[in-house]
Amino acid sequence: MPETTPGTPERHDDVRPREGTRAAESPRRAAREAALAADNQAADAQAADARAADARAADRAGLEGAGGSAGARVEAAVPGRSEGATEDTAKDTGEGAGKKAKTGNPLLLWLKEIATVVVIAVVLSFLIKTFLFRAFYIPSESMVNTLDINDRIFINLLVPEPFALQRGDVVVFRDAQGWLPAAAQKPAGPFTWVQDGLEFVGLLPDDSEQHLVKRVVGLPGDRVRCCDASGRVSVNGVPLDESYVNPAEIPSPMSFDVVVPAGKVWVLGDNRNHSADSRLHQQVNGGFINISDVEGKATVIAWPLNRWNVLDNHPEVFSNVPAGAAPVSIGK
Repeated sequence: MPETTPGTPERHDDVRPREGTRAAESPRRAAREAALAADNQAADAQAADARAADARAADRAGLEGAGGSAGARVEAAVPGRSEGATEDTAKDTGEGAGKKAKTGNPLLLWLKEIATVVVIAVVLSFLIKTFLFRAFYIPSESMVNTLDINDRIFINLLVPEPFALQRGDVVVFRDAQGWLPAAAQKPAGPFTWVQDGLEFVGLLPDDSEQHLVKRVVGLPGDRVRCCDASGRVSVNGVPLDESYVNPAEIPSPMSFDVVVPAGKVWVLGDNRNHSADSRLHQQVNGGFINISDVEGKATVIAWPLNRWNVLDNHPEVFSNVPAGAAPVSIGK
């Protein structure tokens, strides 16, 4: 018989429940251990990454402390890096130099600009004076009222070539016939060379006093006579009403009768009673002026400003004058 206490049932489930519990707990323990192992591996990986980052930071710090030569070696180790850095440095250097040039000494820049303007003005003045216009001043009263003493005038150098002279033109010509007394030698002053230079380039009017200014009345081939019953000058048989003659005085009659040769002109002053013109110099070259001695045609009074005026050749005075005969050549 079983050795049991009557009335007390024997328990046979004590062992079986324990065995089932152990069997259920084994997979859970394995999962926990696997998770712990995974966490440990992740921690180890993070620690390794941190150590690697620290090592890289230390390497960078060492390279920076090594100076330019280390930097050059590091850049040379990377393909294409050295050339790019050199190009960037060159660009920066060029930009810096440009900025320095632009922001140079303002006084020097201003002086440079002034010098450039002066040089350009001198060159242009010289070219204009040589090929287009030239300045003269009027020292006498022979052309009053058209020109007053000390007027500054500009003459057109394109007349008589390539543009021909016309009757009535006011012209400036060289004193090749000796109408004027020899000019006295001016004493040389400390700034004489400056005045001469400015005259040469055309910035000052010519005051050599070896030029004259008169009005052309007769062209080559014209017959010019004086005087008719009214005291007038005639050209090719046509009396002239010379509106440009100084009205303050009646011209004194002075007889002459000439035919202008080829290459020459006959000139008279507008202030007829105070002008030593062709009438008074007939003993030299017949009183004629060589066209080759004409510097140009006076076109404008430039100074003083209250006298500014464009000079007229009064074509209405000569409008009825016919063409002259074929001019005849004579000696100088």
